[in-house]
Amino acid sequence: WEYRDALERAVDHCPYFSHGYRPMSVAYLKSGDFINWEKLMDKAVHLEPMEHLGYRGWCRNQFFRDYEGAIADIERLDSLTRYEIGYSASGAYHLHIAQGLCYKAIGQSAKAIKVMENQLSVAEYTAGSFDHLHLGVLYFDNDRLDDALEQFEIQINNNDLADCRYYYAMTLKAMGKAYQNSLIIAKELYLADRRMFDGYTHQMDKVYLRDIELTIAESN
Repeated sequence: WEYRDALERAVDHCPYFSHGYRPMSVAYLKSGDFINWEKLMDKAVHLEPMEHLGYRGWCRNQFFRDYEGAIADIERLDSLTRYEIGYSASGAYHLHIAQGLCYKAIGQSAKAIKVMENQLSVAEYTAGSFDHLHLGVLYFDNDRLDDALEQFEIQINNNDLADCRYYYAMTLKAMGKAYQNSLIIAKELYLADRRMFDGYTHQMDKVYLRDIELTIAESN
C-alpha cells in the first residue's frame, strides 16, 4: 500500500502524470475490479495515448475479451506512430499478432490471416513463441491444409509444443494421412509442461490434456 499511496500523492501533485495512473490500475486489474481499472487506464491513455494504448489494448484482449476495443486501441496506436508499435505486457505477442487474434475472435478470419502474414513478413521481425501456431490454426480452420502444415512445422522447429503437435495431427487427419504418432508426442509434451501457458488467462488455440486423450481414444 505504500507504493499505491506514493502514486496517489504523485497524481494529486501532478494530475497530468500519466505514468502514475497506469501502475495504480494494476491492483484493480488483478483483483477483478475492471471498472476502476478502466477509469485509471482511460486517464493514462487520454494524457499520453502513444505510451499507453498498446497496454490498454492488450489488456482488453487478454482479460476482458473485448476484442473490438483491443482492435480499436491497436489501430489507433498504429495511426499515431511511425515506428515499431511494440508487444504485449508479457512480451509474448507482438501487438499486430494480438490484433490478428482479435479479428479471428470476432469472425474475421481473412483479415486475421492478412494481419499475421504481414507481421511475419517484416524482415526485421523475429517470430514470437506462438505466432506460427496461431497462423497455422487459422489456415486449418479455413481449409488451407498445406499452409497449415507448413506453419506447424515451422513452429515445431522453433518451439515444439503439445498444442502444435495436436493441431498438426488434426491437419494430417484432415489430409487423410497417418496422425496418431503426432498425438502421442502431443501427450508426452503436455505431461512435460511443453505447452502454451499464461499465468493469468487461457490463451486462444490452447489445447488441454483431455482434448489430446479423447482424440487418441477415438483414433484407436
